[in-house]
Amino acid sequence: MRRLRPVRRPRLPRTRRGWRRTYQVAVLLTVLALAPATWMNATAGPRVRSVADVPSAPVAVVFGAGLWNGEPSPYLAHRLDAAAELYDRGTVRAILVTGDNSRHDYDEPDAMRGYLLRHGVPAAKIVSDYAGFDTWDSCSRAHRIFGVDRAVLVSQGFHIRRALALCEAAGVESYGVGVAARHDVTWAYGGVRELFAAGKAAADALLRPDPHFLGPQEKGLAEALRRPLRQSP
Repeated sequence: MRRLRPVRRPRLPRTRRGWRRTYQVAVLLTVLALAPATWMNATAGPRVRSVADVPSAPVAVVFGAGLWNGEPSPYLAHRLDAAAELYDRGTVRAILVTGDNSRHDYDEPDAMRGYLLRHGVPAAKIVSDYAGFDTWDSCSRAHRIFGVDRAVLVSQGFHIRRALALCEAAGVESYGVGVAARHDVTWAYGGVRELFAAGKAAADALLRPDPHFLGPQEKGLAEALRRPLRQSP
C-alpha cells in the first residue's frame, strides 16, 4: 500500500533577520504590483478634465462600454452624451466611436453611432472603428488607421487614466473627460478591474504590439474633419 507523504507547512522565520527579509520581500512585491497603476496615474492624472474645461482637439474618441439589448448601456450612454456636448460646444469637430463588433449579433460602434444621431450629431461627423476590442487596440488603431494625432478621450473616471496613458504611448496627444458615474456595483467592479488591467496596460505601452486586427488605413475621419462643423444629420 502506497504511503502518503505528510504535507509540509511553510516555515516561519525564526530570527529577527529572517522576519526583516520577509518584510522586505513583501514590500517589494507590493511596490511591483502597484507600479503600473502608479505609472498610469502619474502619466495621465493632470490631463483629466471636464467637458467645460477640456482643451479643444480635432476629434473625440469614445470607447465602448457594453450594450443592453442592442442599445448603449447607461455607462456608454453617459460617454456618448459627453461626446455630443463636446461637439455642440465646438470643442471637437468629429467623433470616433470605437468598440467591439467581433460577432454579427454584437455591434457597439453602430449602436453608438445611432445614439449620437438621435442626439443631434450629424452623420458625416461620426466615424466608426469596428475593431476596438480593447483600449490598446482602440488607441493604436486611432493613430495608425484613422490618423488621429490629437484627441479628447471620453470614458468614465475609473478608465480614463488608462486610456490616456495608452493613447499617449500609441502616438495620440490627448486630454480626457472623466464622465461622472453612480458609485454602484458596476463602478466598483470597474475600479477593481483597473488594478488588474494596469499591468497589461504597462506591457502594451512598453511593447506596443499590433492590434488584434490592423487592416488598411481609413480616410473617413479626414473627410469628416474637412466637412463644415454644422450640417443636418
